[in-house]
Amino acid sequence: MRTVTLNNGVEMPIVGFGVYQVPAEQTEQVVDHALETGYRHIDTAASYQNEDAVGRALTNSGIVRDELFVTTKLWIEHAGYDATKAAFGRSLDRLGLDYIDLYLIHQPFNDYYGAWRAMEELLDQGLVRAIGVSNFFPDRLVDLIVHNDVTPVVNQIETHVFHQREDDHQVMGEYGVHHESWGPFAEGRNNMFSNPTLTAIGEGHGKSVGQVVLRWLIQRGVIVIPKSVRPERMRENLEVFDFALTGDEMNRITALDTGASLFFDHRDPAIVSQLAQRHLDV
Repeated sequence: MRTVTLNNGVEMPIVGFGVYQVPAEQTEQVVDHALETGYRHIDTAASYQNEDAVGRALTNSGIVRDELFVTTKLWIEHAGYDATKAAFGRSLDRLGLDYIDLYLIHQPFNDYYGAWRAMEELLDQGLVRAIGVSNFFPDRLVDLIVHNDVTPVVNQIETHVFHQREDDHQVMGEYGVHHESWGPFAEGRNNMFSNPTLTAIGEGHGKSVGQVVLRWLIQRGVIVIPKSVRPERMRENLEVFDFALTGDEMNRITALDTGASLFFDHRDPAIVSQLAQRHLDV
C-alpha cells in the first residue's frame, strides 16, 4: 500500500476505507471485507457510533497491529481538556486498541484549544501516534498552528472534483499539513458518475469514473478514504496505482471545480447550531 509521510515522520496509507454512514449492524462485516480486500487504513469517528463494530473487525482479522492504521475523531460536545481525555479513553475501549494511529478534532467548534492541549499530551504518552483536525478552514487551521506546539498532521475536509479546495491545499502545504479528502465521490451528487469529462478520461484508461477521481486526488497528494459496502467496489477503489492521468487530463478535471460545497458550509451559523445539537450516546 502506498503511503505518505506525515510531518512527524509517521507513515500513513494514502488510500483508506471510510465507514461514515455505515450502519453499526453492518459495519463489522463491511470492515471485514475491506481488510480482506487489502485495506489497512480504516477511518471512523465517535459520532459515527460504529467504533465498537470496527474494533471487532480489527480484532477478528488477525492482522498484526503495526500493519493497521486506525483513525477516529473527537466529537464537538466532548471538546475541552478533561472531556477530550475521557472521550479518547472511550474510543480506545470501543476500538479494543492499546493506541490509535490518528486522532482528529472532528469539527472546529467548542473548546478545541483545550482539546488540542489534551491531544498533545496523549501524543506524548504514546496513546496516539499522530493528531490532526477535520473541517478546519485555513484561518482556523493557521490560528491553531501558530498558537500551539504541535502542528496537525492532516486536515480532513470535503474535497472532490466539484469542490477542489485548492486554496486550502496551498495553505496546508505551506505549514506541512497533509490534505485528506472526505466525500471524494461527492456521494454521487452533480451526476458525478455520469459526468462526460470523467467518463471520457476513464474510457481512455480502461478505468471507472470512481478510479479516475481517486487517481486525480492522489496525484494532487491528497489522502482519500472512499467508502463502499460492495466488495467489488472496494477492490476497484484500490486499483488506482497502475495508471496515471496526463497533465491535460488533470487540467480538464480542474475545470469542473464549482468552488462551493455540495453538503454544508461550516461558516454558516445555522450549520454550527445544528451540529452542536447532535449528542452522542456515551
